[in-house]
Amino acid sequence: MRSLVRRWWPFTLRGTGALLLAVAAFVIAERAGIPELLYFATLLTALLAASAIALLLTRGAGTVSRVVSPDVPEVGGTASVLVRAGLRSALPSGPGRWVDALPSGLSGRAEGASPATGSTLSGTGGAVQVRYDVVGVSRGIHSLGPFEVTTTDPFGLLRRRLALGRTTPVTVAPAIVDLAVLPPASGDAGGSRQTTTLQLGQGADNLVARPYAPGDSMRRIHWRATAHRDTLMVRQEEQESSPAATVVLDRALSRWSPLAAHAPGSDAGFETAVTACVSAVARLVHEGYTVDVVDSDGTLLIDPVEGGDDGEARAAAAGFATLRARADDPARRVVPASAAALAGPVVVVTGALDPDDRAALGGVAHHSALPVLLVVSEHADLSRLRAGGWRAAVLRPGADVAAAWDEAMDEGYARVGR
Repeated sequence: MRSLVRRWWPFTLRGTGALLLAVAAFVIAERAGIPELLYFATLLTALLAASAIALLLTRGAGTVSRVVSPDVPEVGGTASVLVRAGLRSALPSGPGRWVDALPSGLSGRAEGASPATGSTLSGTGGAVQVRYDVVGVSRGIHSLGPFEVTTTDPFGLLRRRLALGRTTPVTVAPAIVDLAVLPPASGDAGGSRQTTTLQLGQGADNLVARPYAPGDSMRRIHWRATAHRDTLMVRQEEQESSPAATVVLDRALSRWSPLAAHAPGSDAGFETAVTACVSAVARLVHEGYTVDVVDSDGTLLIDPVEGGDDGEARAAAAGFATLRARADDPARRVVPASAAALAGPVVVVTGALDPDDRAALGGVAHHSALPVLLVVSEHADLSRLRAGGWRAAVLRPGADVAAAWDEAMDEGYARVGR
């Protein structure tokens, strides 16, 4: 209640004192017949009126710019916000306060003291520049602002609040958790960056020698190898390739709380699944895989992320800022048909499973060199899936994604060791 009264009461503490003193002086002057007090009360009243006129001459420039760095913060990550706002005033204004309205998806202390500003007539102009930090609370697109400045008159008697400029949208991406490295066995499917040899045709500058094949340019003949082997040899082209991996995020609403279809951040289980998804993408990309991220119905959720580019993996996470659960499709697959037969790593992130889902997953693990299953649930029996080849772990809503990933990797090691 006190803050509400202060917000709408236009007088500062000094101005409130001046107003009470003026009223008291008028009353005493009238009852006691002291003309000097009447002059004093009139002077105070005139001073308050002059202060009000000075504030009326102050206008917001209407332009507010915000620079957020990094421009896409993660959930739990910190971003710096630089705000520049303009003020126009025919008279100098005293120091005041500023506040930038924060949405529920961001937390921080976006308020502070603003300095006195000069008169625009004198050329010194009025501009407020402030900086503060915010922390991402939930993923989504959140609006910063409006920016509000409280100015005072040159005498510090009255204050006026000005809402400046428009709001600024800020995208908060899901957090990327640093996951443990992939097991060495994944290299059988092309794990870290590998070299693929092209056996035919017109190469560029090649690195090793091979026998001449029709169509090879004579300029590519490797004369030293030809003399050594007594047969025409050409330099063989080698090029670097990124093997493919797939991450499946099952968005079917039946596996999540109904809240998962509402605003991002509403369902803890679905939020944990999104974090697990982007973290798995970042790990696979770091290992050199080009990663496709698909829904369980086969829909491509983002453009493929090139292997080896960690920055691109983090940028891709911004594409999950507004992702929500969807209505179930008739097939109710956990893994789309396009990903079920892949030989490369397949990471599946899903919610509650029923017996039919477990049966459908049983045959998928045999095709993949690295089948990983993360089930976001309070409890799930994954023993049969593990026996069928899955590196599987239960990930409770809000729990540590890295710990569940380690459990899945350790389960694979234990299975191999038996």
